[in-house]
Amino acid sequence: MSALICGSLAYDTIMVFQDQFKNHILPDKVHILNVAFLVPRMRKEFGGCAGNIAYNLKLLGADPLPMATVGQDFAPYREHFTRCGIRLDQVKEIEDLYTAQAFITTDLDDNQITAFHPGAMMRSYENHVRDVEGVTFGIVAPDGREAMLQHAEQFAERNVPFIFDPGQAMPLFNGDEFRAFIEQAQYVTVNDYESQLLQRNTGWTPEQIADRVKAYIVTRGPKGSLIYTKDEVHDIPPAHERRVSDPTGCGDAYRAGLIFGIMRDMDWPTIGRLASLMGALKVEHPGTQNQRFTYGEFADQFRQQFGYALD
Repeated sequence: MSALICGSLAYDTIMVFQDQFKNHILPDKVHILNVAFLVPRMRKEFGGCAGNIAYNLKLLGADPLPMATVGQDFAPYREHFTRCGIRLDQVKEIEDLYTAQAFITTDLDDNQITAFHPGAMMRSYENHVRDVEGVTFGIVAPDGREAMLQHAEQFAERNVPFIFDPGQAMPLFNGDEFRAFIEQAQYVTVNDYESQLLQRNTGWTPEQIADRVKAYIVTRGPKGSLIYTKDEVHDIPPAHERRVSDPTGCGDAYRAGLIFGIMRDMDWPTIGRLASLMGALKVEHPGTQNQRFTYGEFADQFRQQFGYALD
């Protein structure tokens, strides 16, 4: 069974400033701001929501199919996914643009200054869900605005169940559009802050959203997650990481766990715990695609953390 992962593929360039921004930015001079930060430490990571979700699904032994638009600089990412065994036949390369990328500078207080270049992502509407055969499940993750609207509509037209995951694309849509996404989707997932925004924009409570889908999933960081269904609310405990290295991408890892569990018809308490463990294993590693494990190793971790075996 293939899952179509609609979203972004991006490069993340992460730099560390060995001081505090506040020592170099004068509050009364921000109208003439002109600063430069020396960043002796830098790393470049593979990222983007579709890429991260697909990578984590592959770790679980699934067959993810990312759908995205990329640019002329995609070759290293292509080689990486080829080594991972992830199919790229729904990734479209646009020669005159760059792949989406974020440039992130972090200071010693973990404050961040980020510049994001969408690049080829802005033409992701050129990919069409209706043209992909053999897909039994999907997700509409953060991407270009027109692409997200189009992908959701085409999943619904084909009666392919999918997750709506607005994430950092929340500011792109109005209340009517959010309500349409929810009506088309079978599942909606957000973090606790995004949940508040979604409720404000739609005028619906979590229970009212859950009445329109099979499940409304709200992640709450170290507090675990809540899965609202029409019948009940499942309070999912957090999995415990052995060390905290980097939380970046843990939400995407969680979503990979959701997709894996849903596609295998697991019960909601198990799906939630599986997703939670995927997020915790990501937090233990820097970057978004550097954790490594087999499904057997994952199942052992699941048994140790939650006291029962995955089917």
